[in-house]
Order: sequence, then C-alpha cells, then structure tokens
Amino acid sequence: MSAPTLRVPFAILFALMLGAAFLSTGGAEVNAVSKITEGVWFREGDLKNLGHCNNTIIEMKDYLIVVDANFPSGARLTMDAARKVSPKPVKYVFITHHHGDHDYGAAVWSAAGATTLAYKVVAEEIQRYEPYRWKNTAKSRRDVAELKMDAPELPRQTFDKSPFMLKDSTREVQFHFFGWAHTRGDGFAWLPKERVLVTGDAVTNGPHNNTADASLGNWPVVMDAAARLMPLHVLPGHGPAGGPELLTGQAAFMRELMGAVREAVGEGKLLSDIVTMKEDKAIATSLKLPDSVSNWTGHSLPEQVVNAYNETVQKRPAGELPHN
Repeated sequence: MSAPTLRVPFAILFALMLGAAFLSTGGAEVNAVSKITEGVWFREGDLKNLGHCNNTIIEMKDYLIVVDANFPSGARLTMDAARKVSPKPVKYVFITHHHGDHDYGAAVWSAAGATTLAYKVVAEEIQRYEPYRWKNTAKSRRDVAELKMDAPELPRQTFDKSPFMLKDSTREVQFHFFGWAHTRGDGFAWLPKERVLVTGDAVTNGPHNNTADASLGNWPVVMDAAARLMPLHVLPGHGPAGGPELLTGQAAFMRELMGAVREAVGEGKLLSDIVTMKEDKAIATSLKLPDSVSNWTGHSLPEQVVNAYNETVQKRPAGELPHN
C-alpha cells in the first residue's frame, strides 16, 4: 500500500503549538526556580503564554552552566534567575537541539559573554532549516524580530564525540548524544554524581511532543539508552521536573503511537481513514491510545498520527521527509 505524504509546514505547526493551551502542569509554578539538589536549579518556562522552554542552571566552582538558550525573552528571564541563585557568571549555555524555543536566544547569551555549546548535529540542523523558520518566527515574535538578525546564531562550540565533559574540583557534567529522537541532534546533560539528567524535548512531562523533525520509531531506543544512566531526577524540555518515570512514559507513548498506526496500516487503512483534516491541518484522529500514556496524549495527537503514518508507509523517519 502506498499513500501520499502529508506535511503541515513546520513554521505553521510551531506557531499553532505555541498559541495552544496545554494540560495542567500538576501545580508547578511556571517561571519559578526550584532547587533540585545542591548547586542545580530548574526553571519551568511559561510555554502556554510565552512559548518558553525549561532551563536548568548548574553551578560549577567558578561559573555556571545553563541548559538551553530559550527564546530571547526566555534567555533574559533565565539570566535574571541565574543571578538570583549565584553571583557566578554563566560561562556555557548548552543547546539541546535546534528548535527556536531552545535555540533562538543564543545571540543574547553570546552578547552576555557565554559560550553556546551543542552536539555538532545541532549546528547542521540549524543550517538545514534556517533562515526559513527564523524569518517566519520573527513575524509573530517580537523578541526574535528585535534582534534584527537574518538567521539564528550558530553554536560557538560543538563536539562530535559523546560524551563531552566539563569538570572541575566540585562537579562533573557530561553531554551525551544517544541518537535521533525528537530531532537528529538531541543532546542530554548528565550529572553522574547527582544523577540528574537534563533532556531537552527528547522528554516532556505533558502533551508537548512535536514530532515533525522526529524519528518516532527510534525515539524509544533513545529513551532506553538514557534510562541506563539510572537518573534520580529527570528535567524535561517542557513541563515539570520528575524522575525516571518520565523516560519510561515517553518511550511508552511513542511505542503506543507507532503501534496503533502500524496496526491501522496493516489493516489497509489510508491516512484519510484515521485523521480528519481541515485546511491542511490535522484536527482529529480516530486512533485511541491507552490511559497509561494519557500524560503525553493531547491536542497534538492528530498531527503526531500524521507523522507516524508517514514514517510507517515511507519507511523513513518523519523528520527525513520533505517539510519546512
């Protein structure tokens, strides 16, 4: 069976996701900074109103490491948060992946003297998709437009061997790449002594998964690799902090999603049989996922089904198929 590949332009999907309402964060206060363990703080970004990702602040002997550059406005809020928890300067900002809510504030951090750091594929993905996404985002986000740049800044430093390490007399931080999940270049920050894992959007706590650039079939494999680190604390890209249950839950959601789609394809169903479209946007799906993954199931499920269907019938990662 073959079927045409249906893609919603990423820039449109991204804007819709930023403006949509998400499920409750379980009582966590967005924009607040919480202490995870000594010298490690977690800031849950305001996704619903500002489109911000989460940030983690890690204290070293003489400096701070921040995980994710955020949007420019989120970068400035995270700078303020870092100053409140420590007088030390932010020396490194680790960018987990290329999406704007995690990367577009890079120039703000560089101007403040920090070095942006990422796995090498993050830089390759920026070059793959930009400046198209940047220019479209600048039309709707003043903080991006106000930078008066033609494209996002590339990471100032990249690494190609995993793990890359920053270490001093007080702490060791490892930066890992486990494979293609949410994006081709998903990076993780791991504190082995404290057993804290910072995941970017490879893990979310809530129905916040964007699958447009993903390898849905490989996503659980990446989660299994991360879980072998045996973290106590898992700090996701969106939603509140949690524990290892976020890794197993994220993996289960992707397995259930792909399993449901593969079953439908095996029954000979076309995409139009399982997804309702309106003006090139997936608005509903007849597929149901079990309650065990309800934390990750939300308004984006129809588009996730589209991506999973395309990946299944084309036998290529969804993110490898043509889109903007």
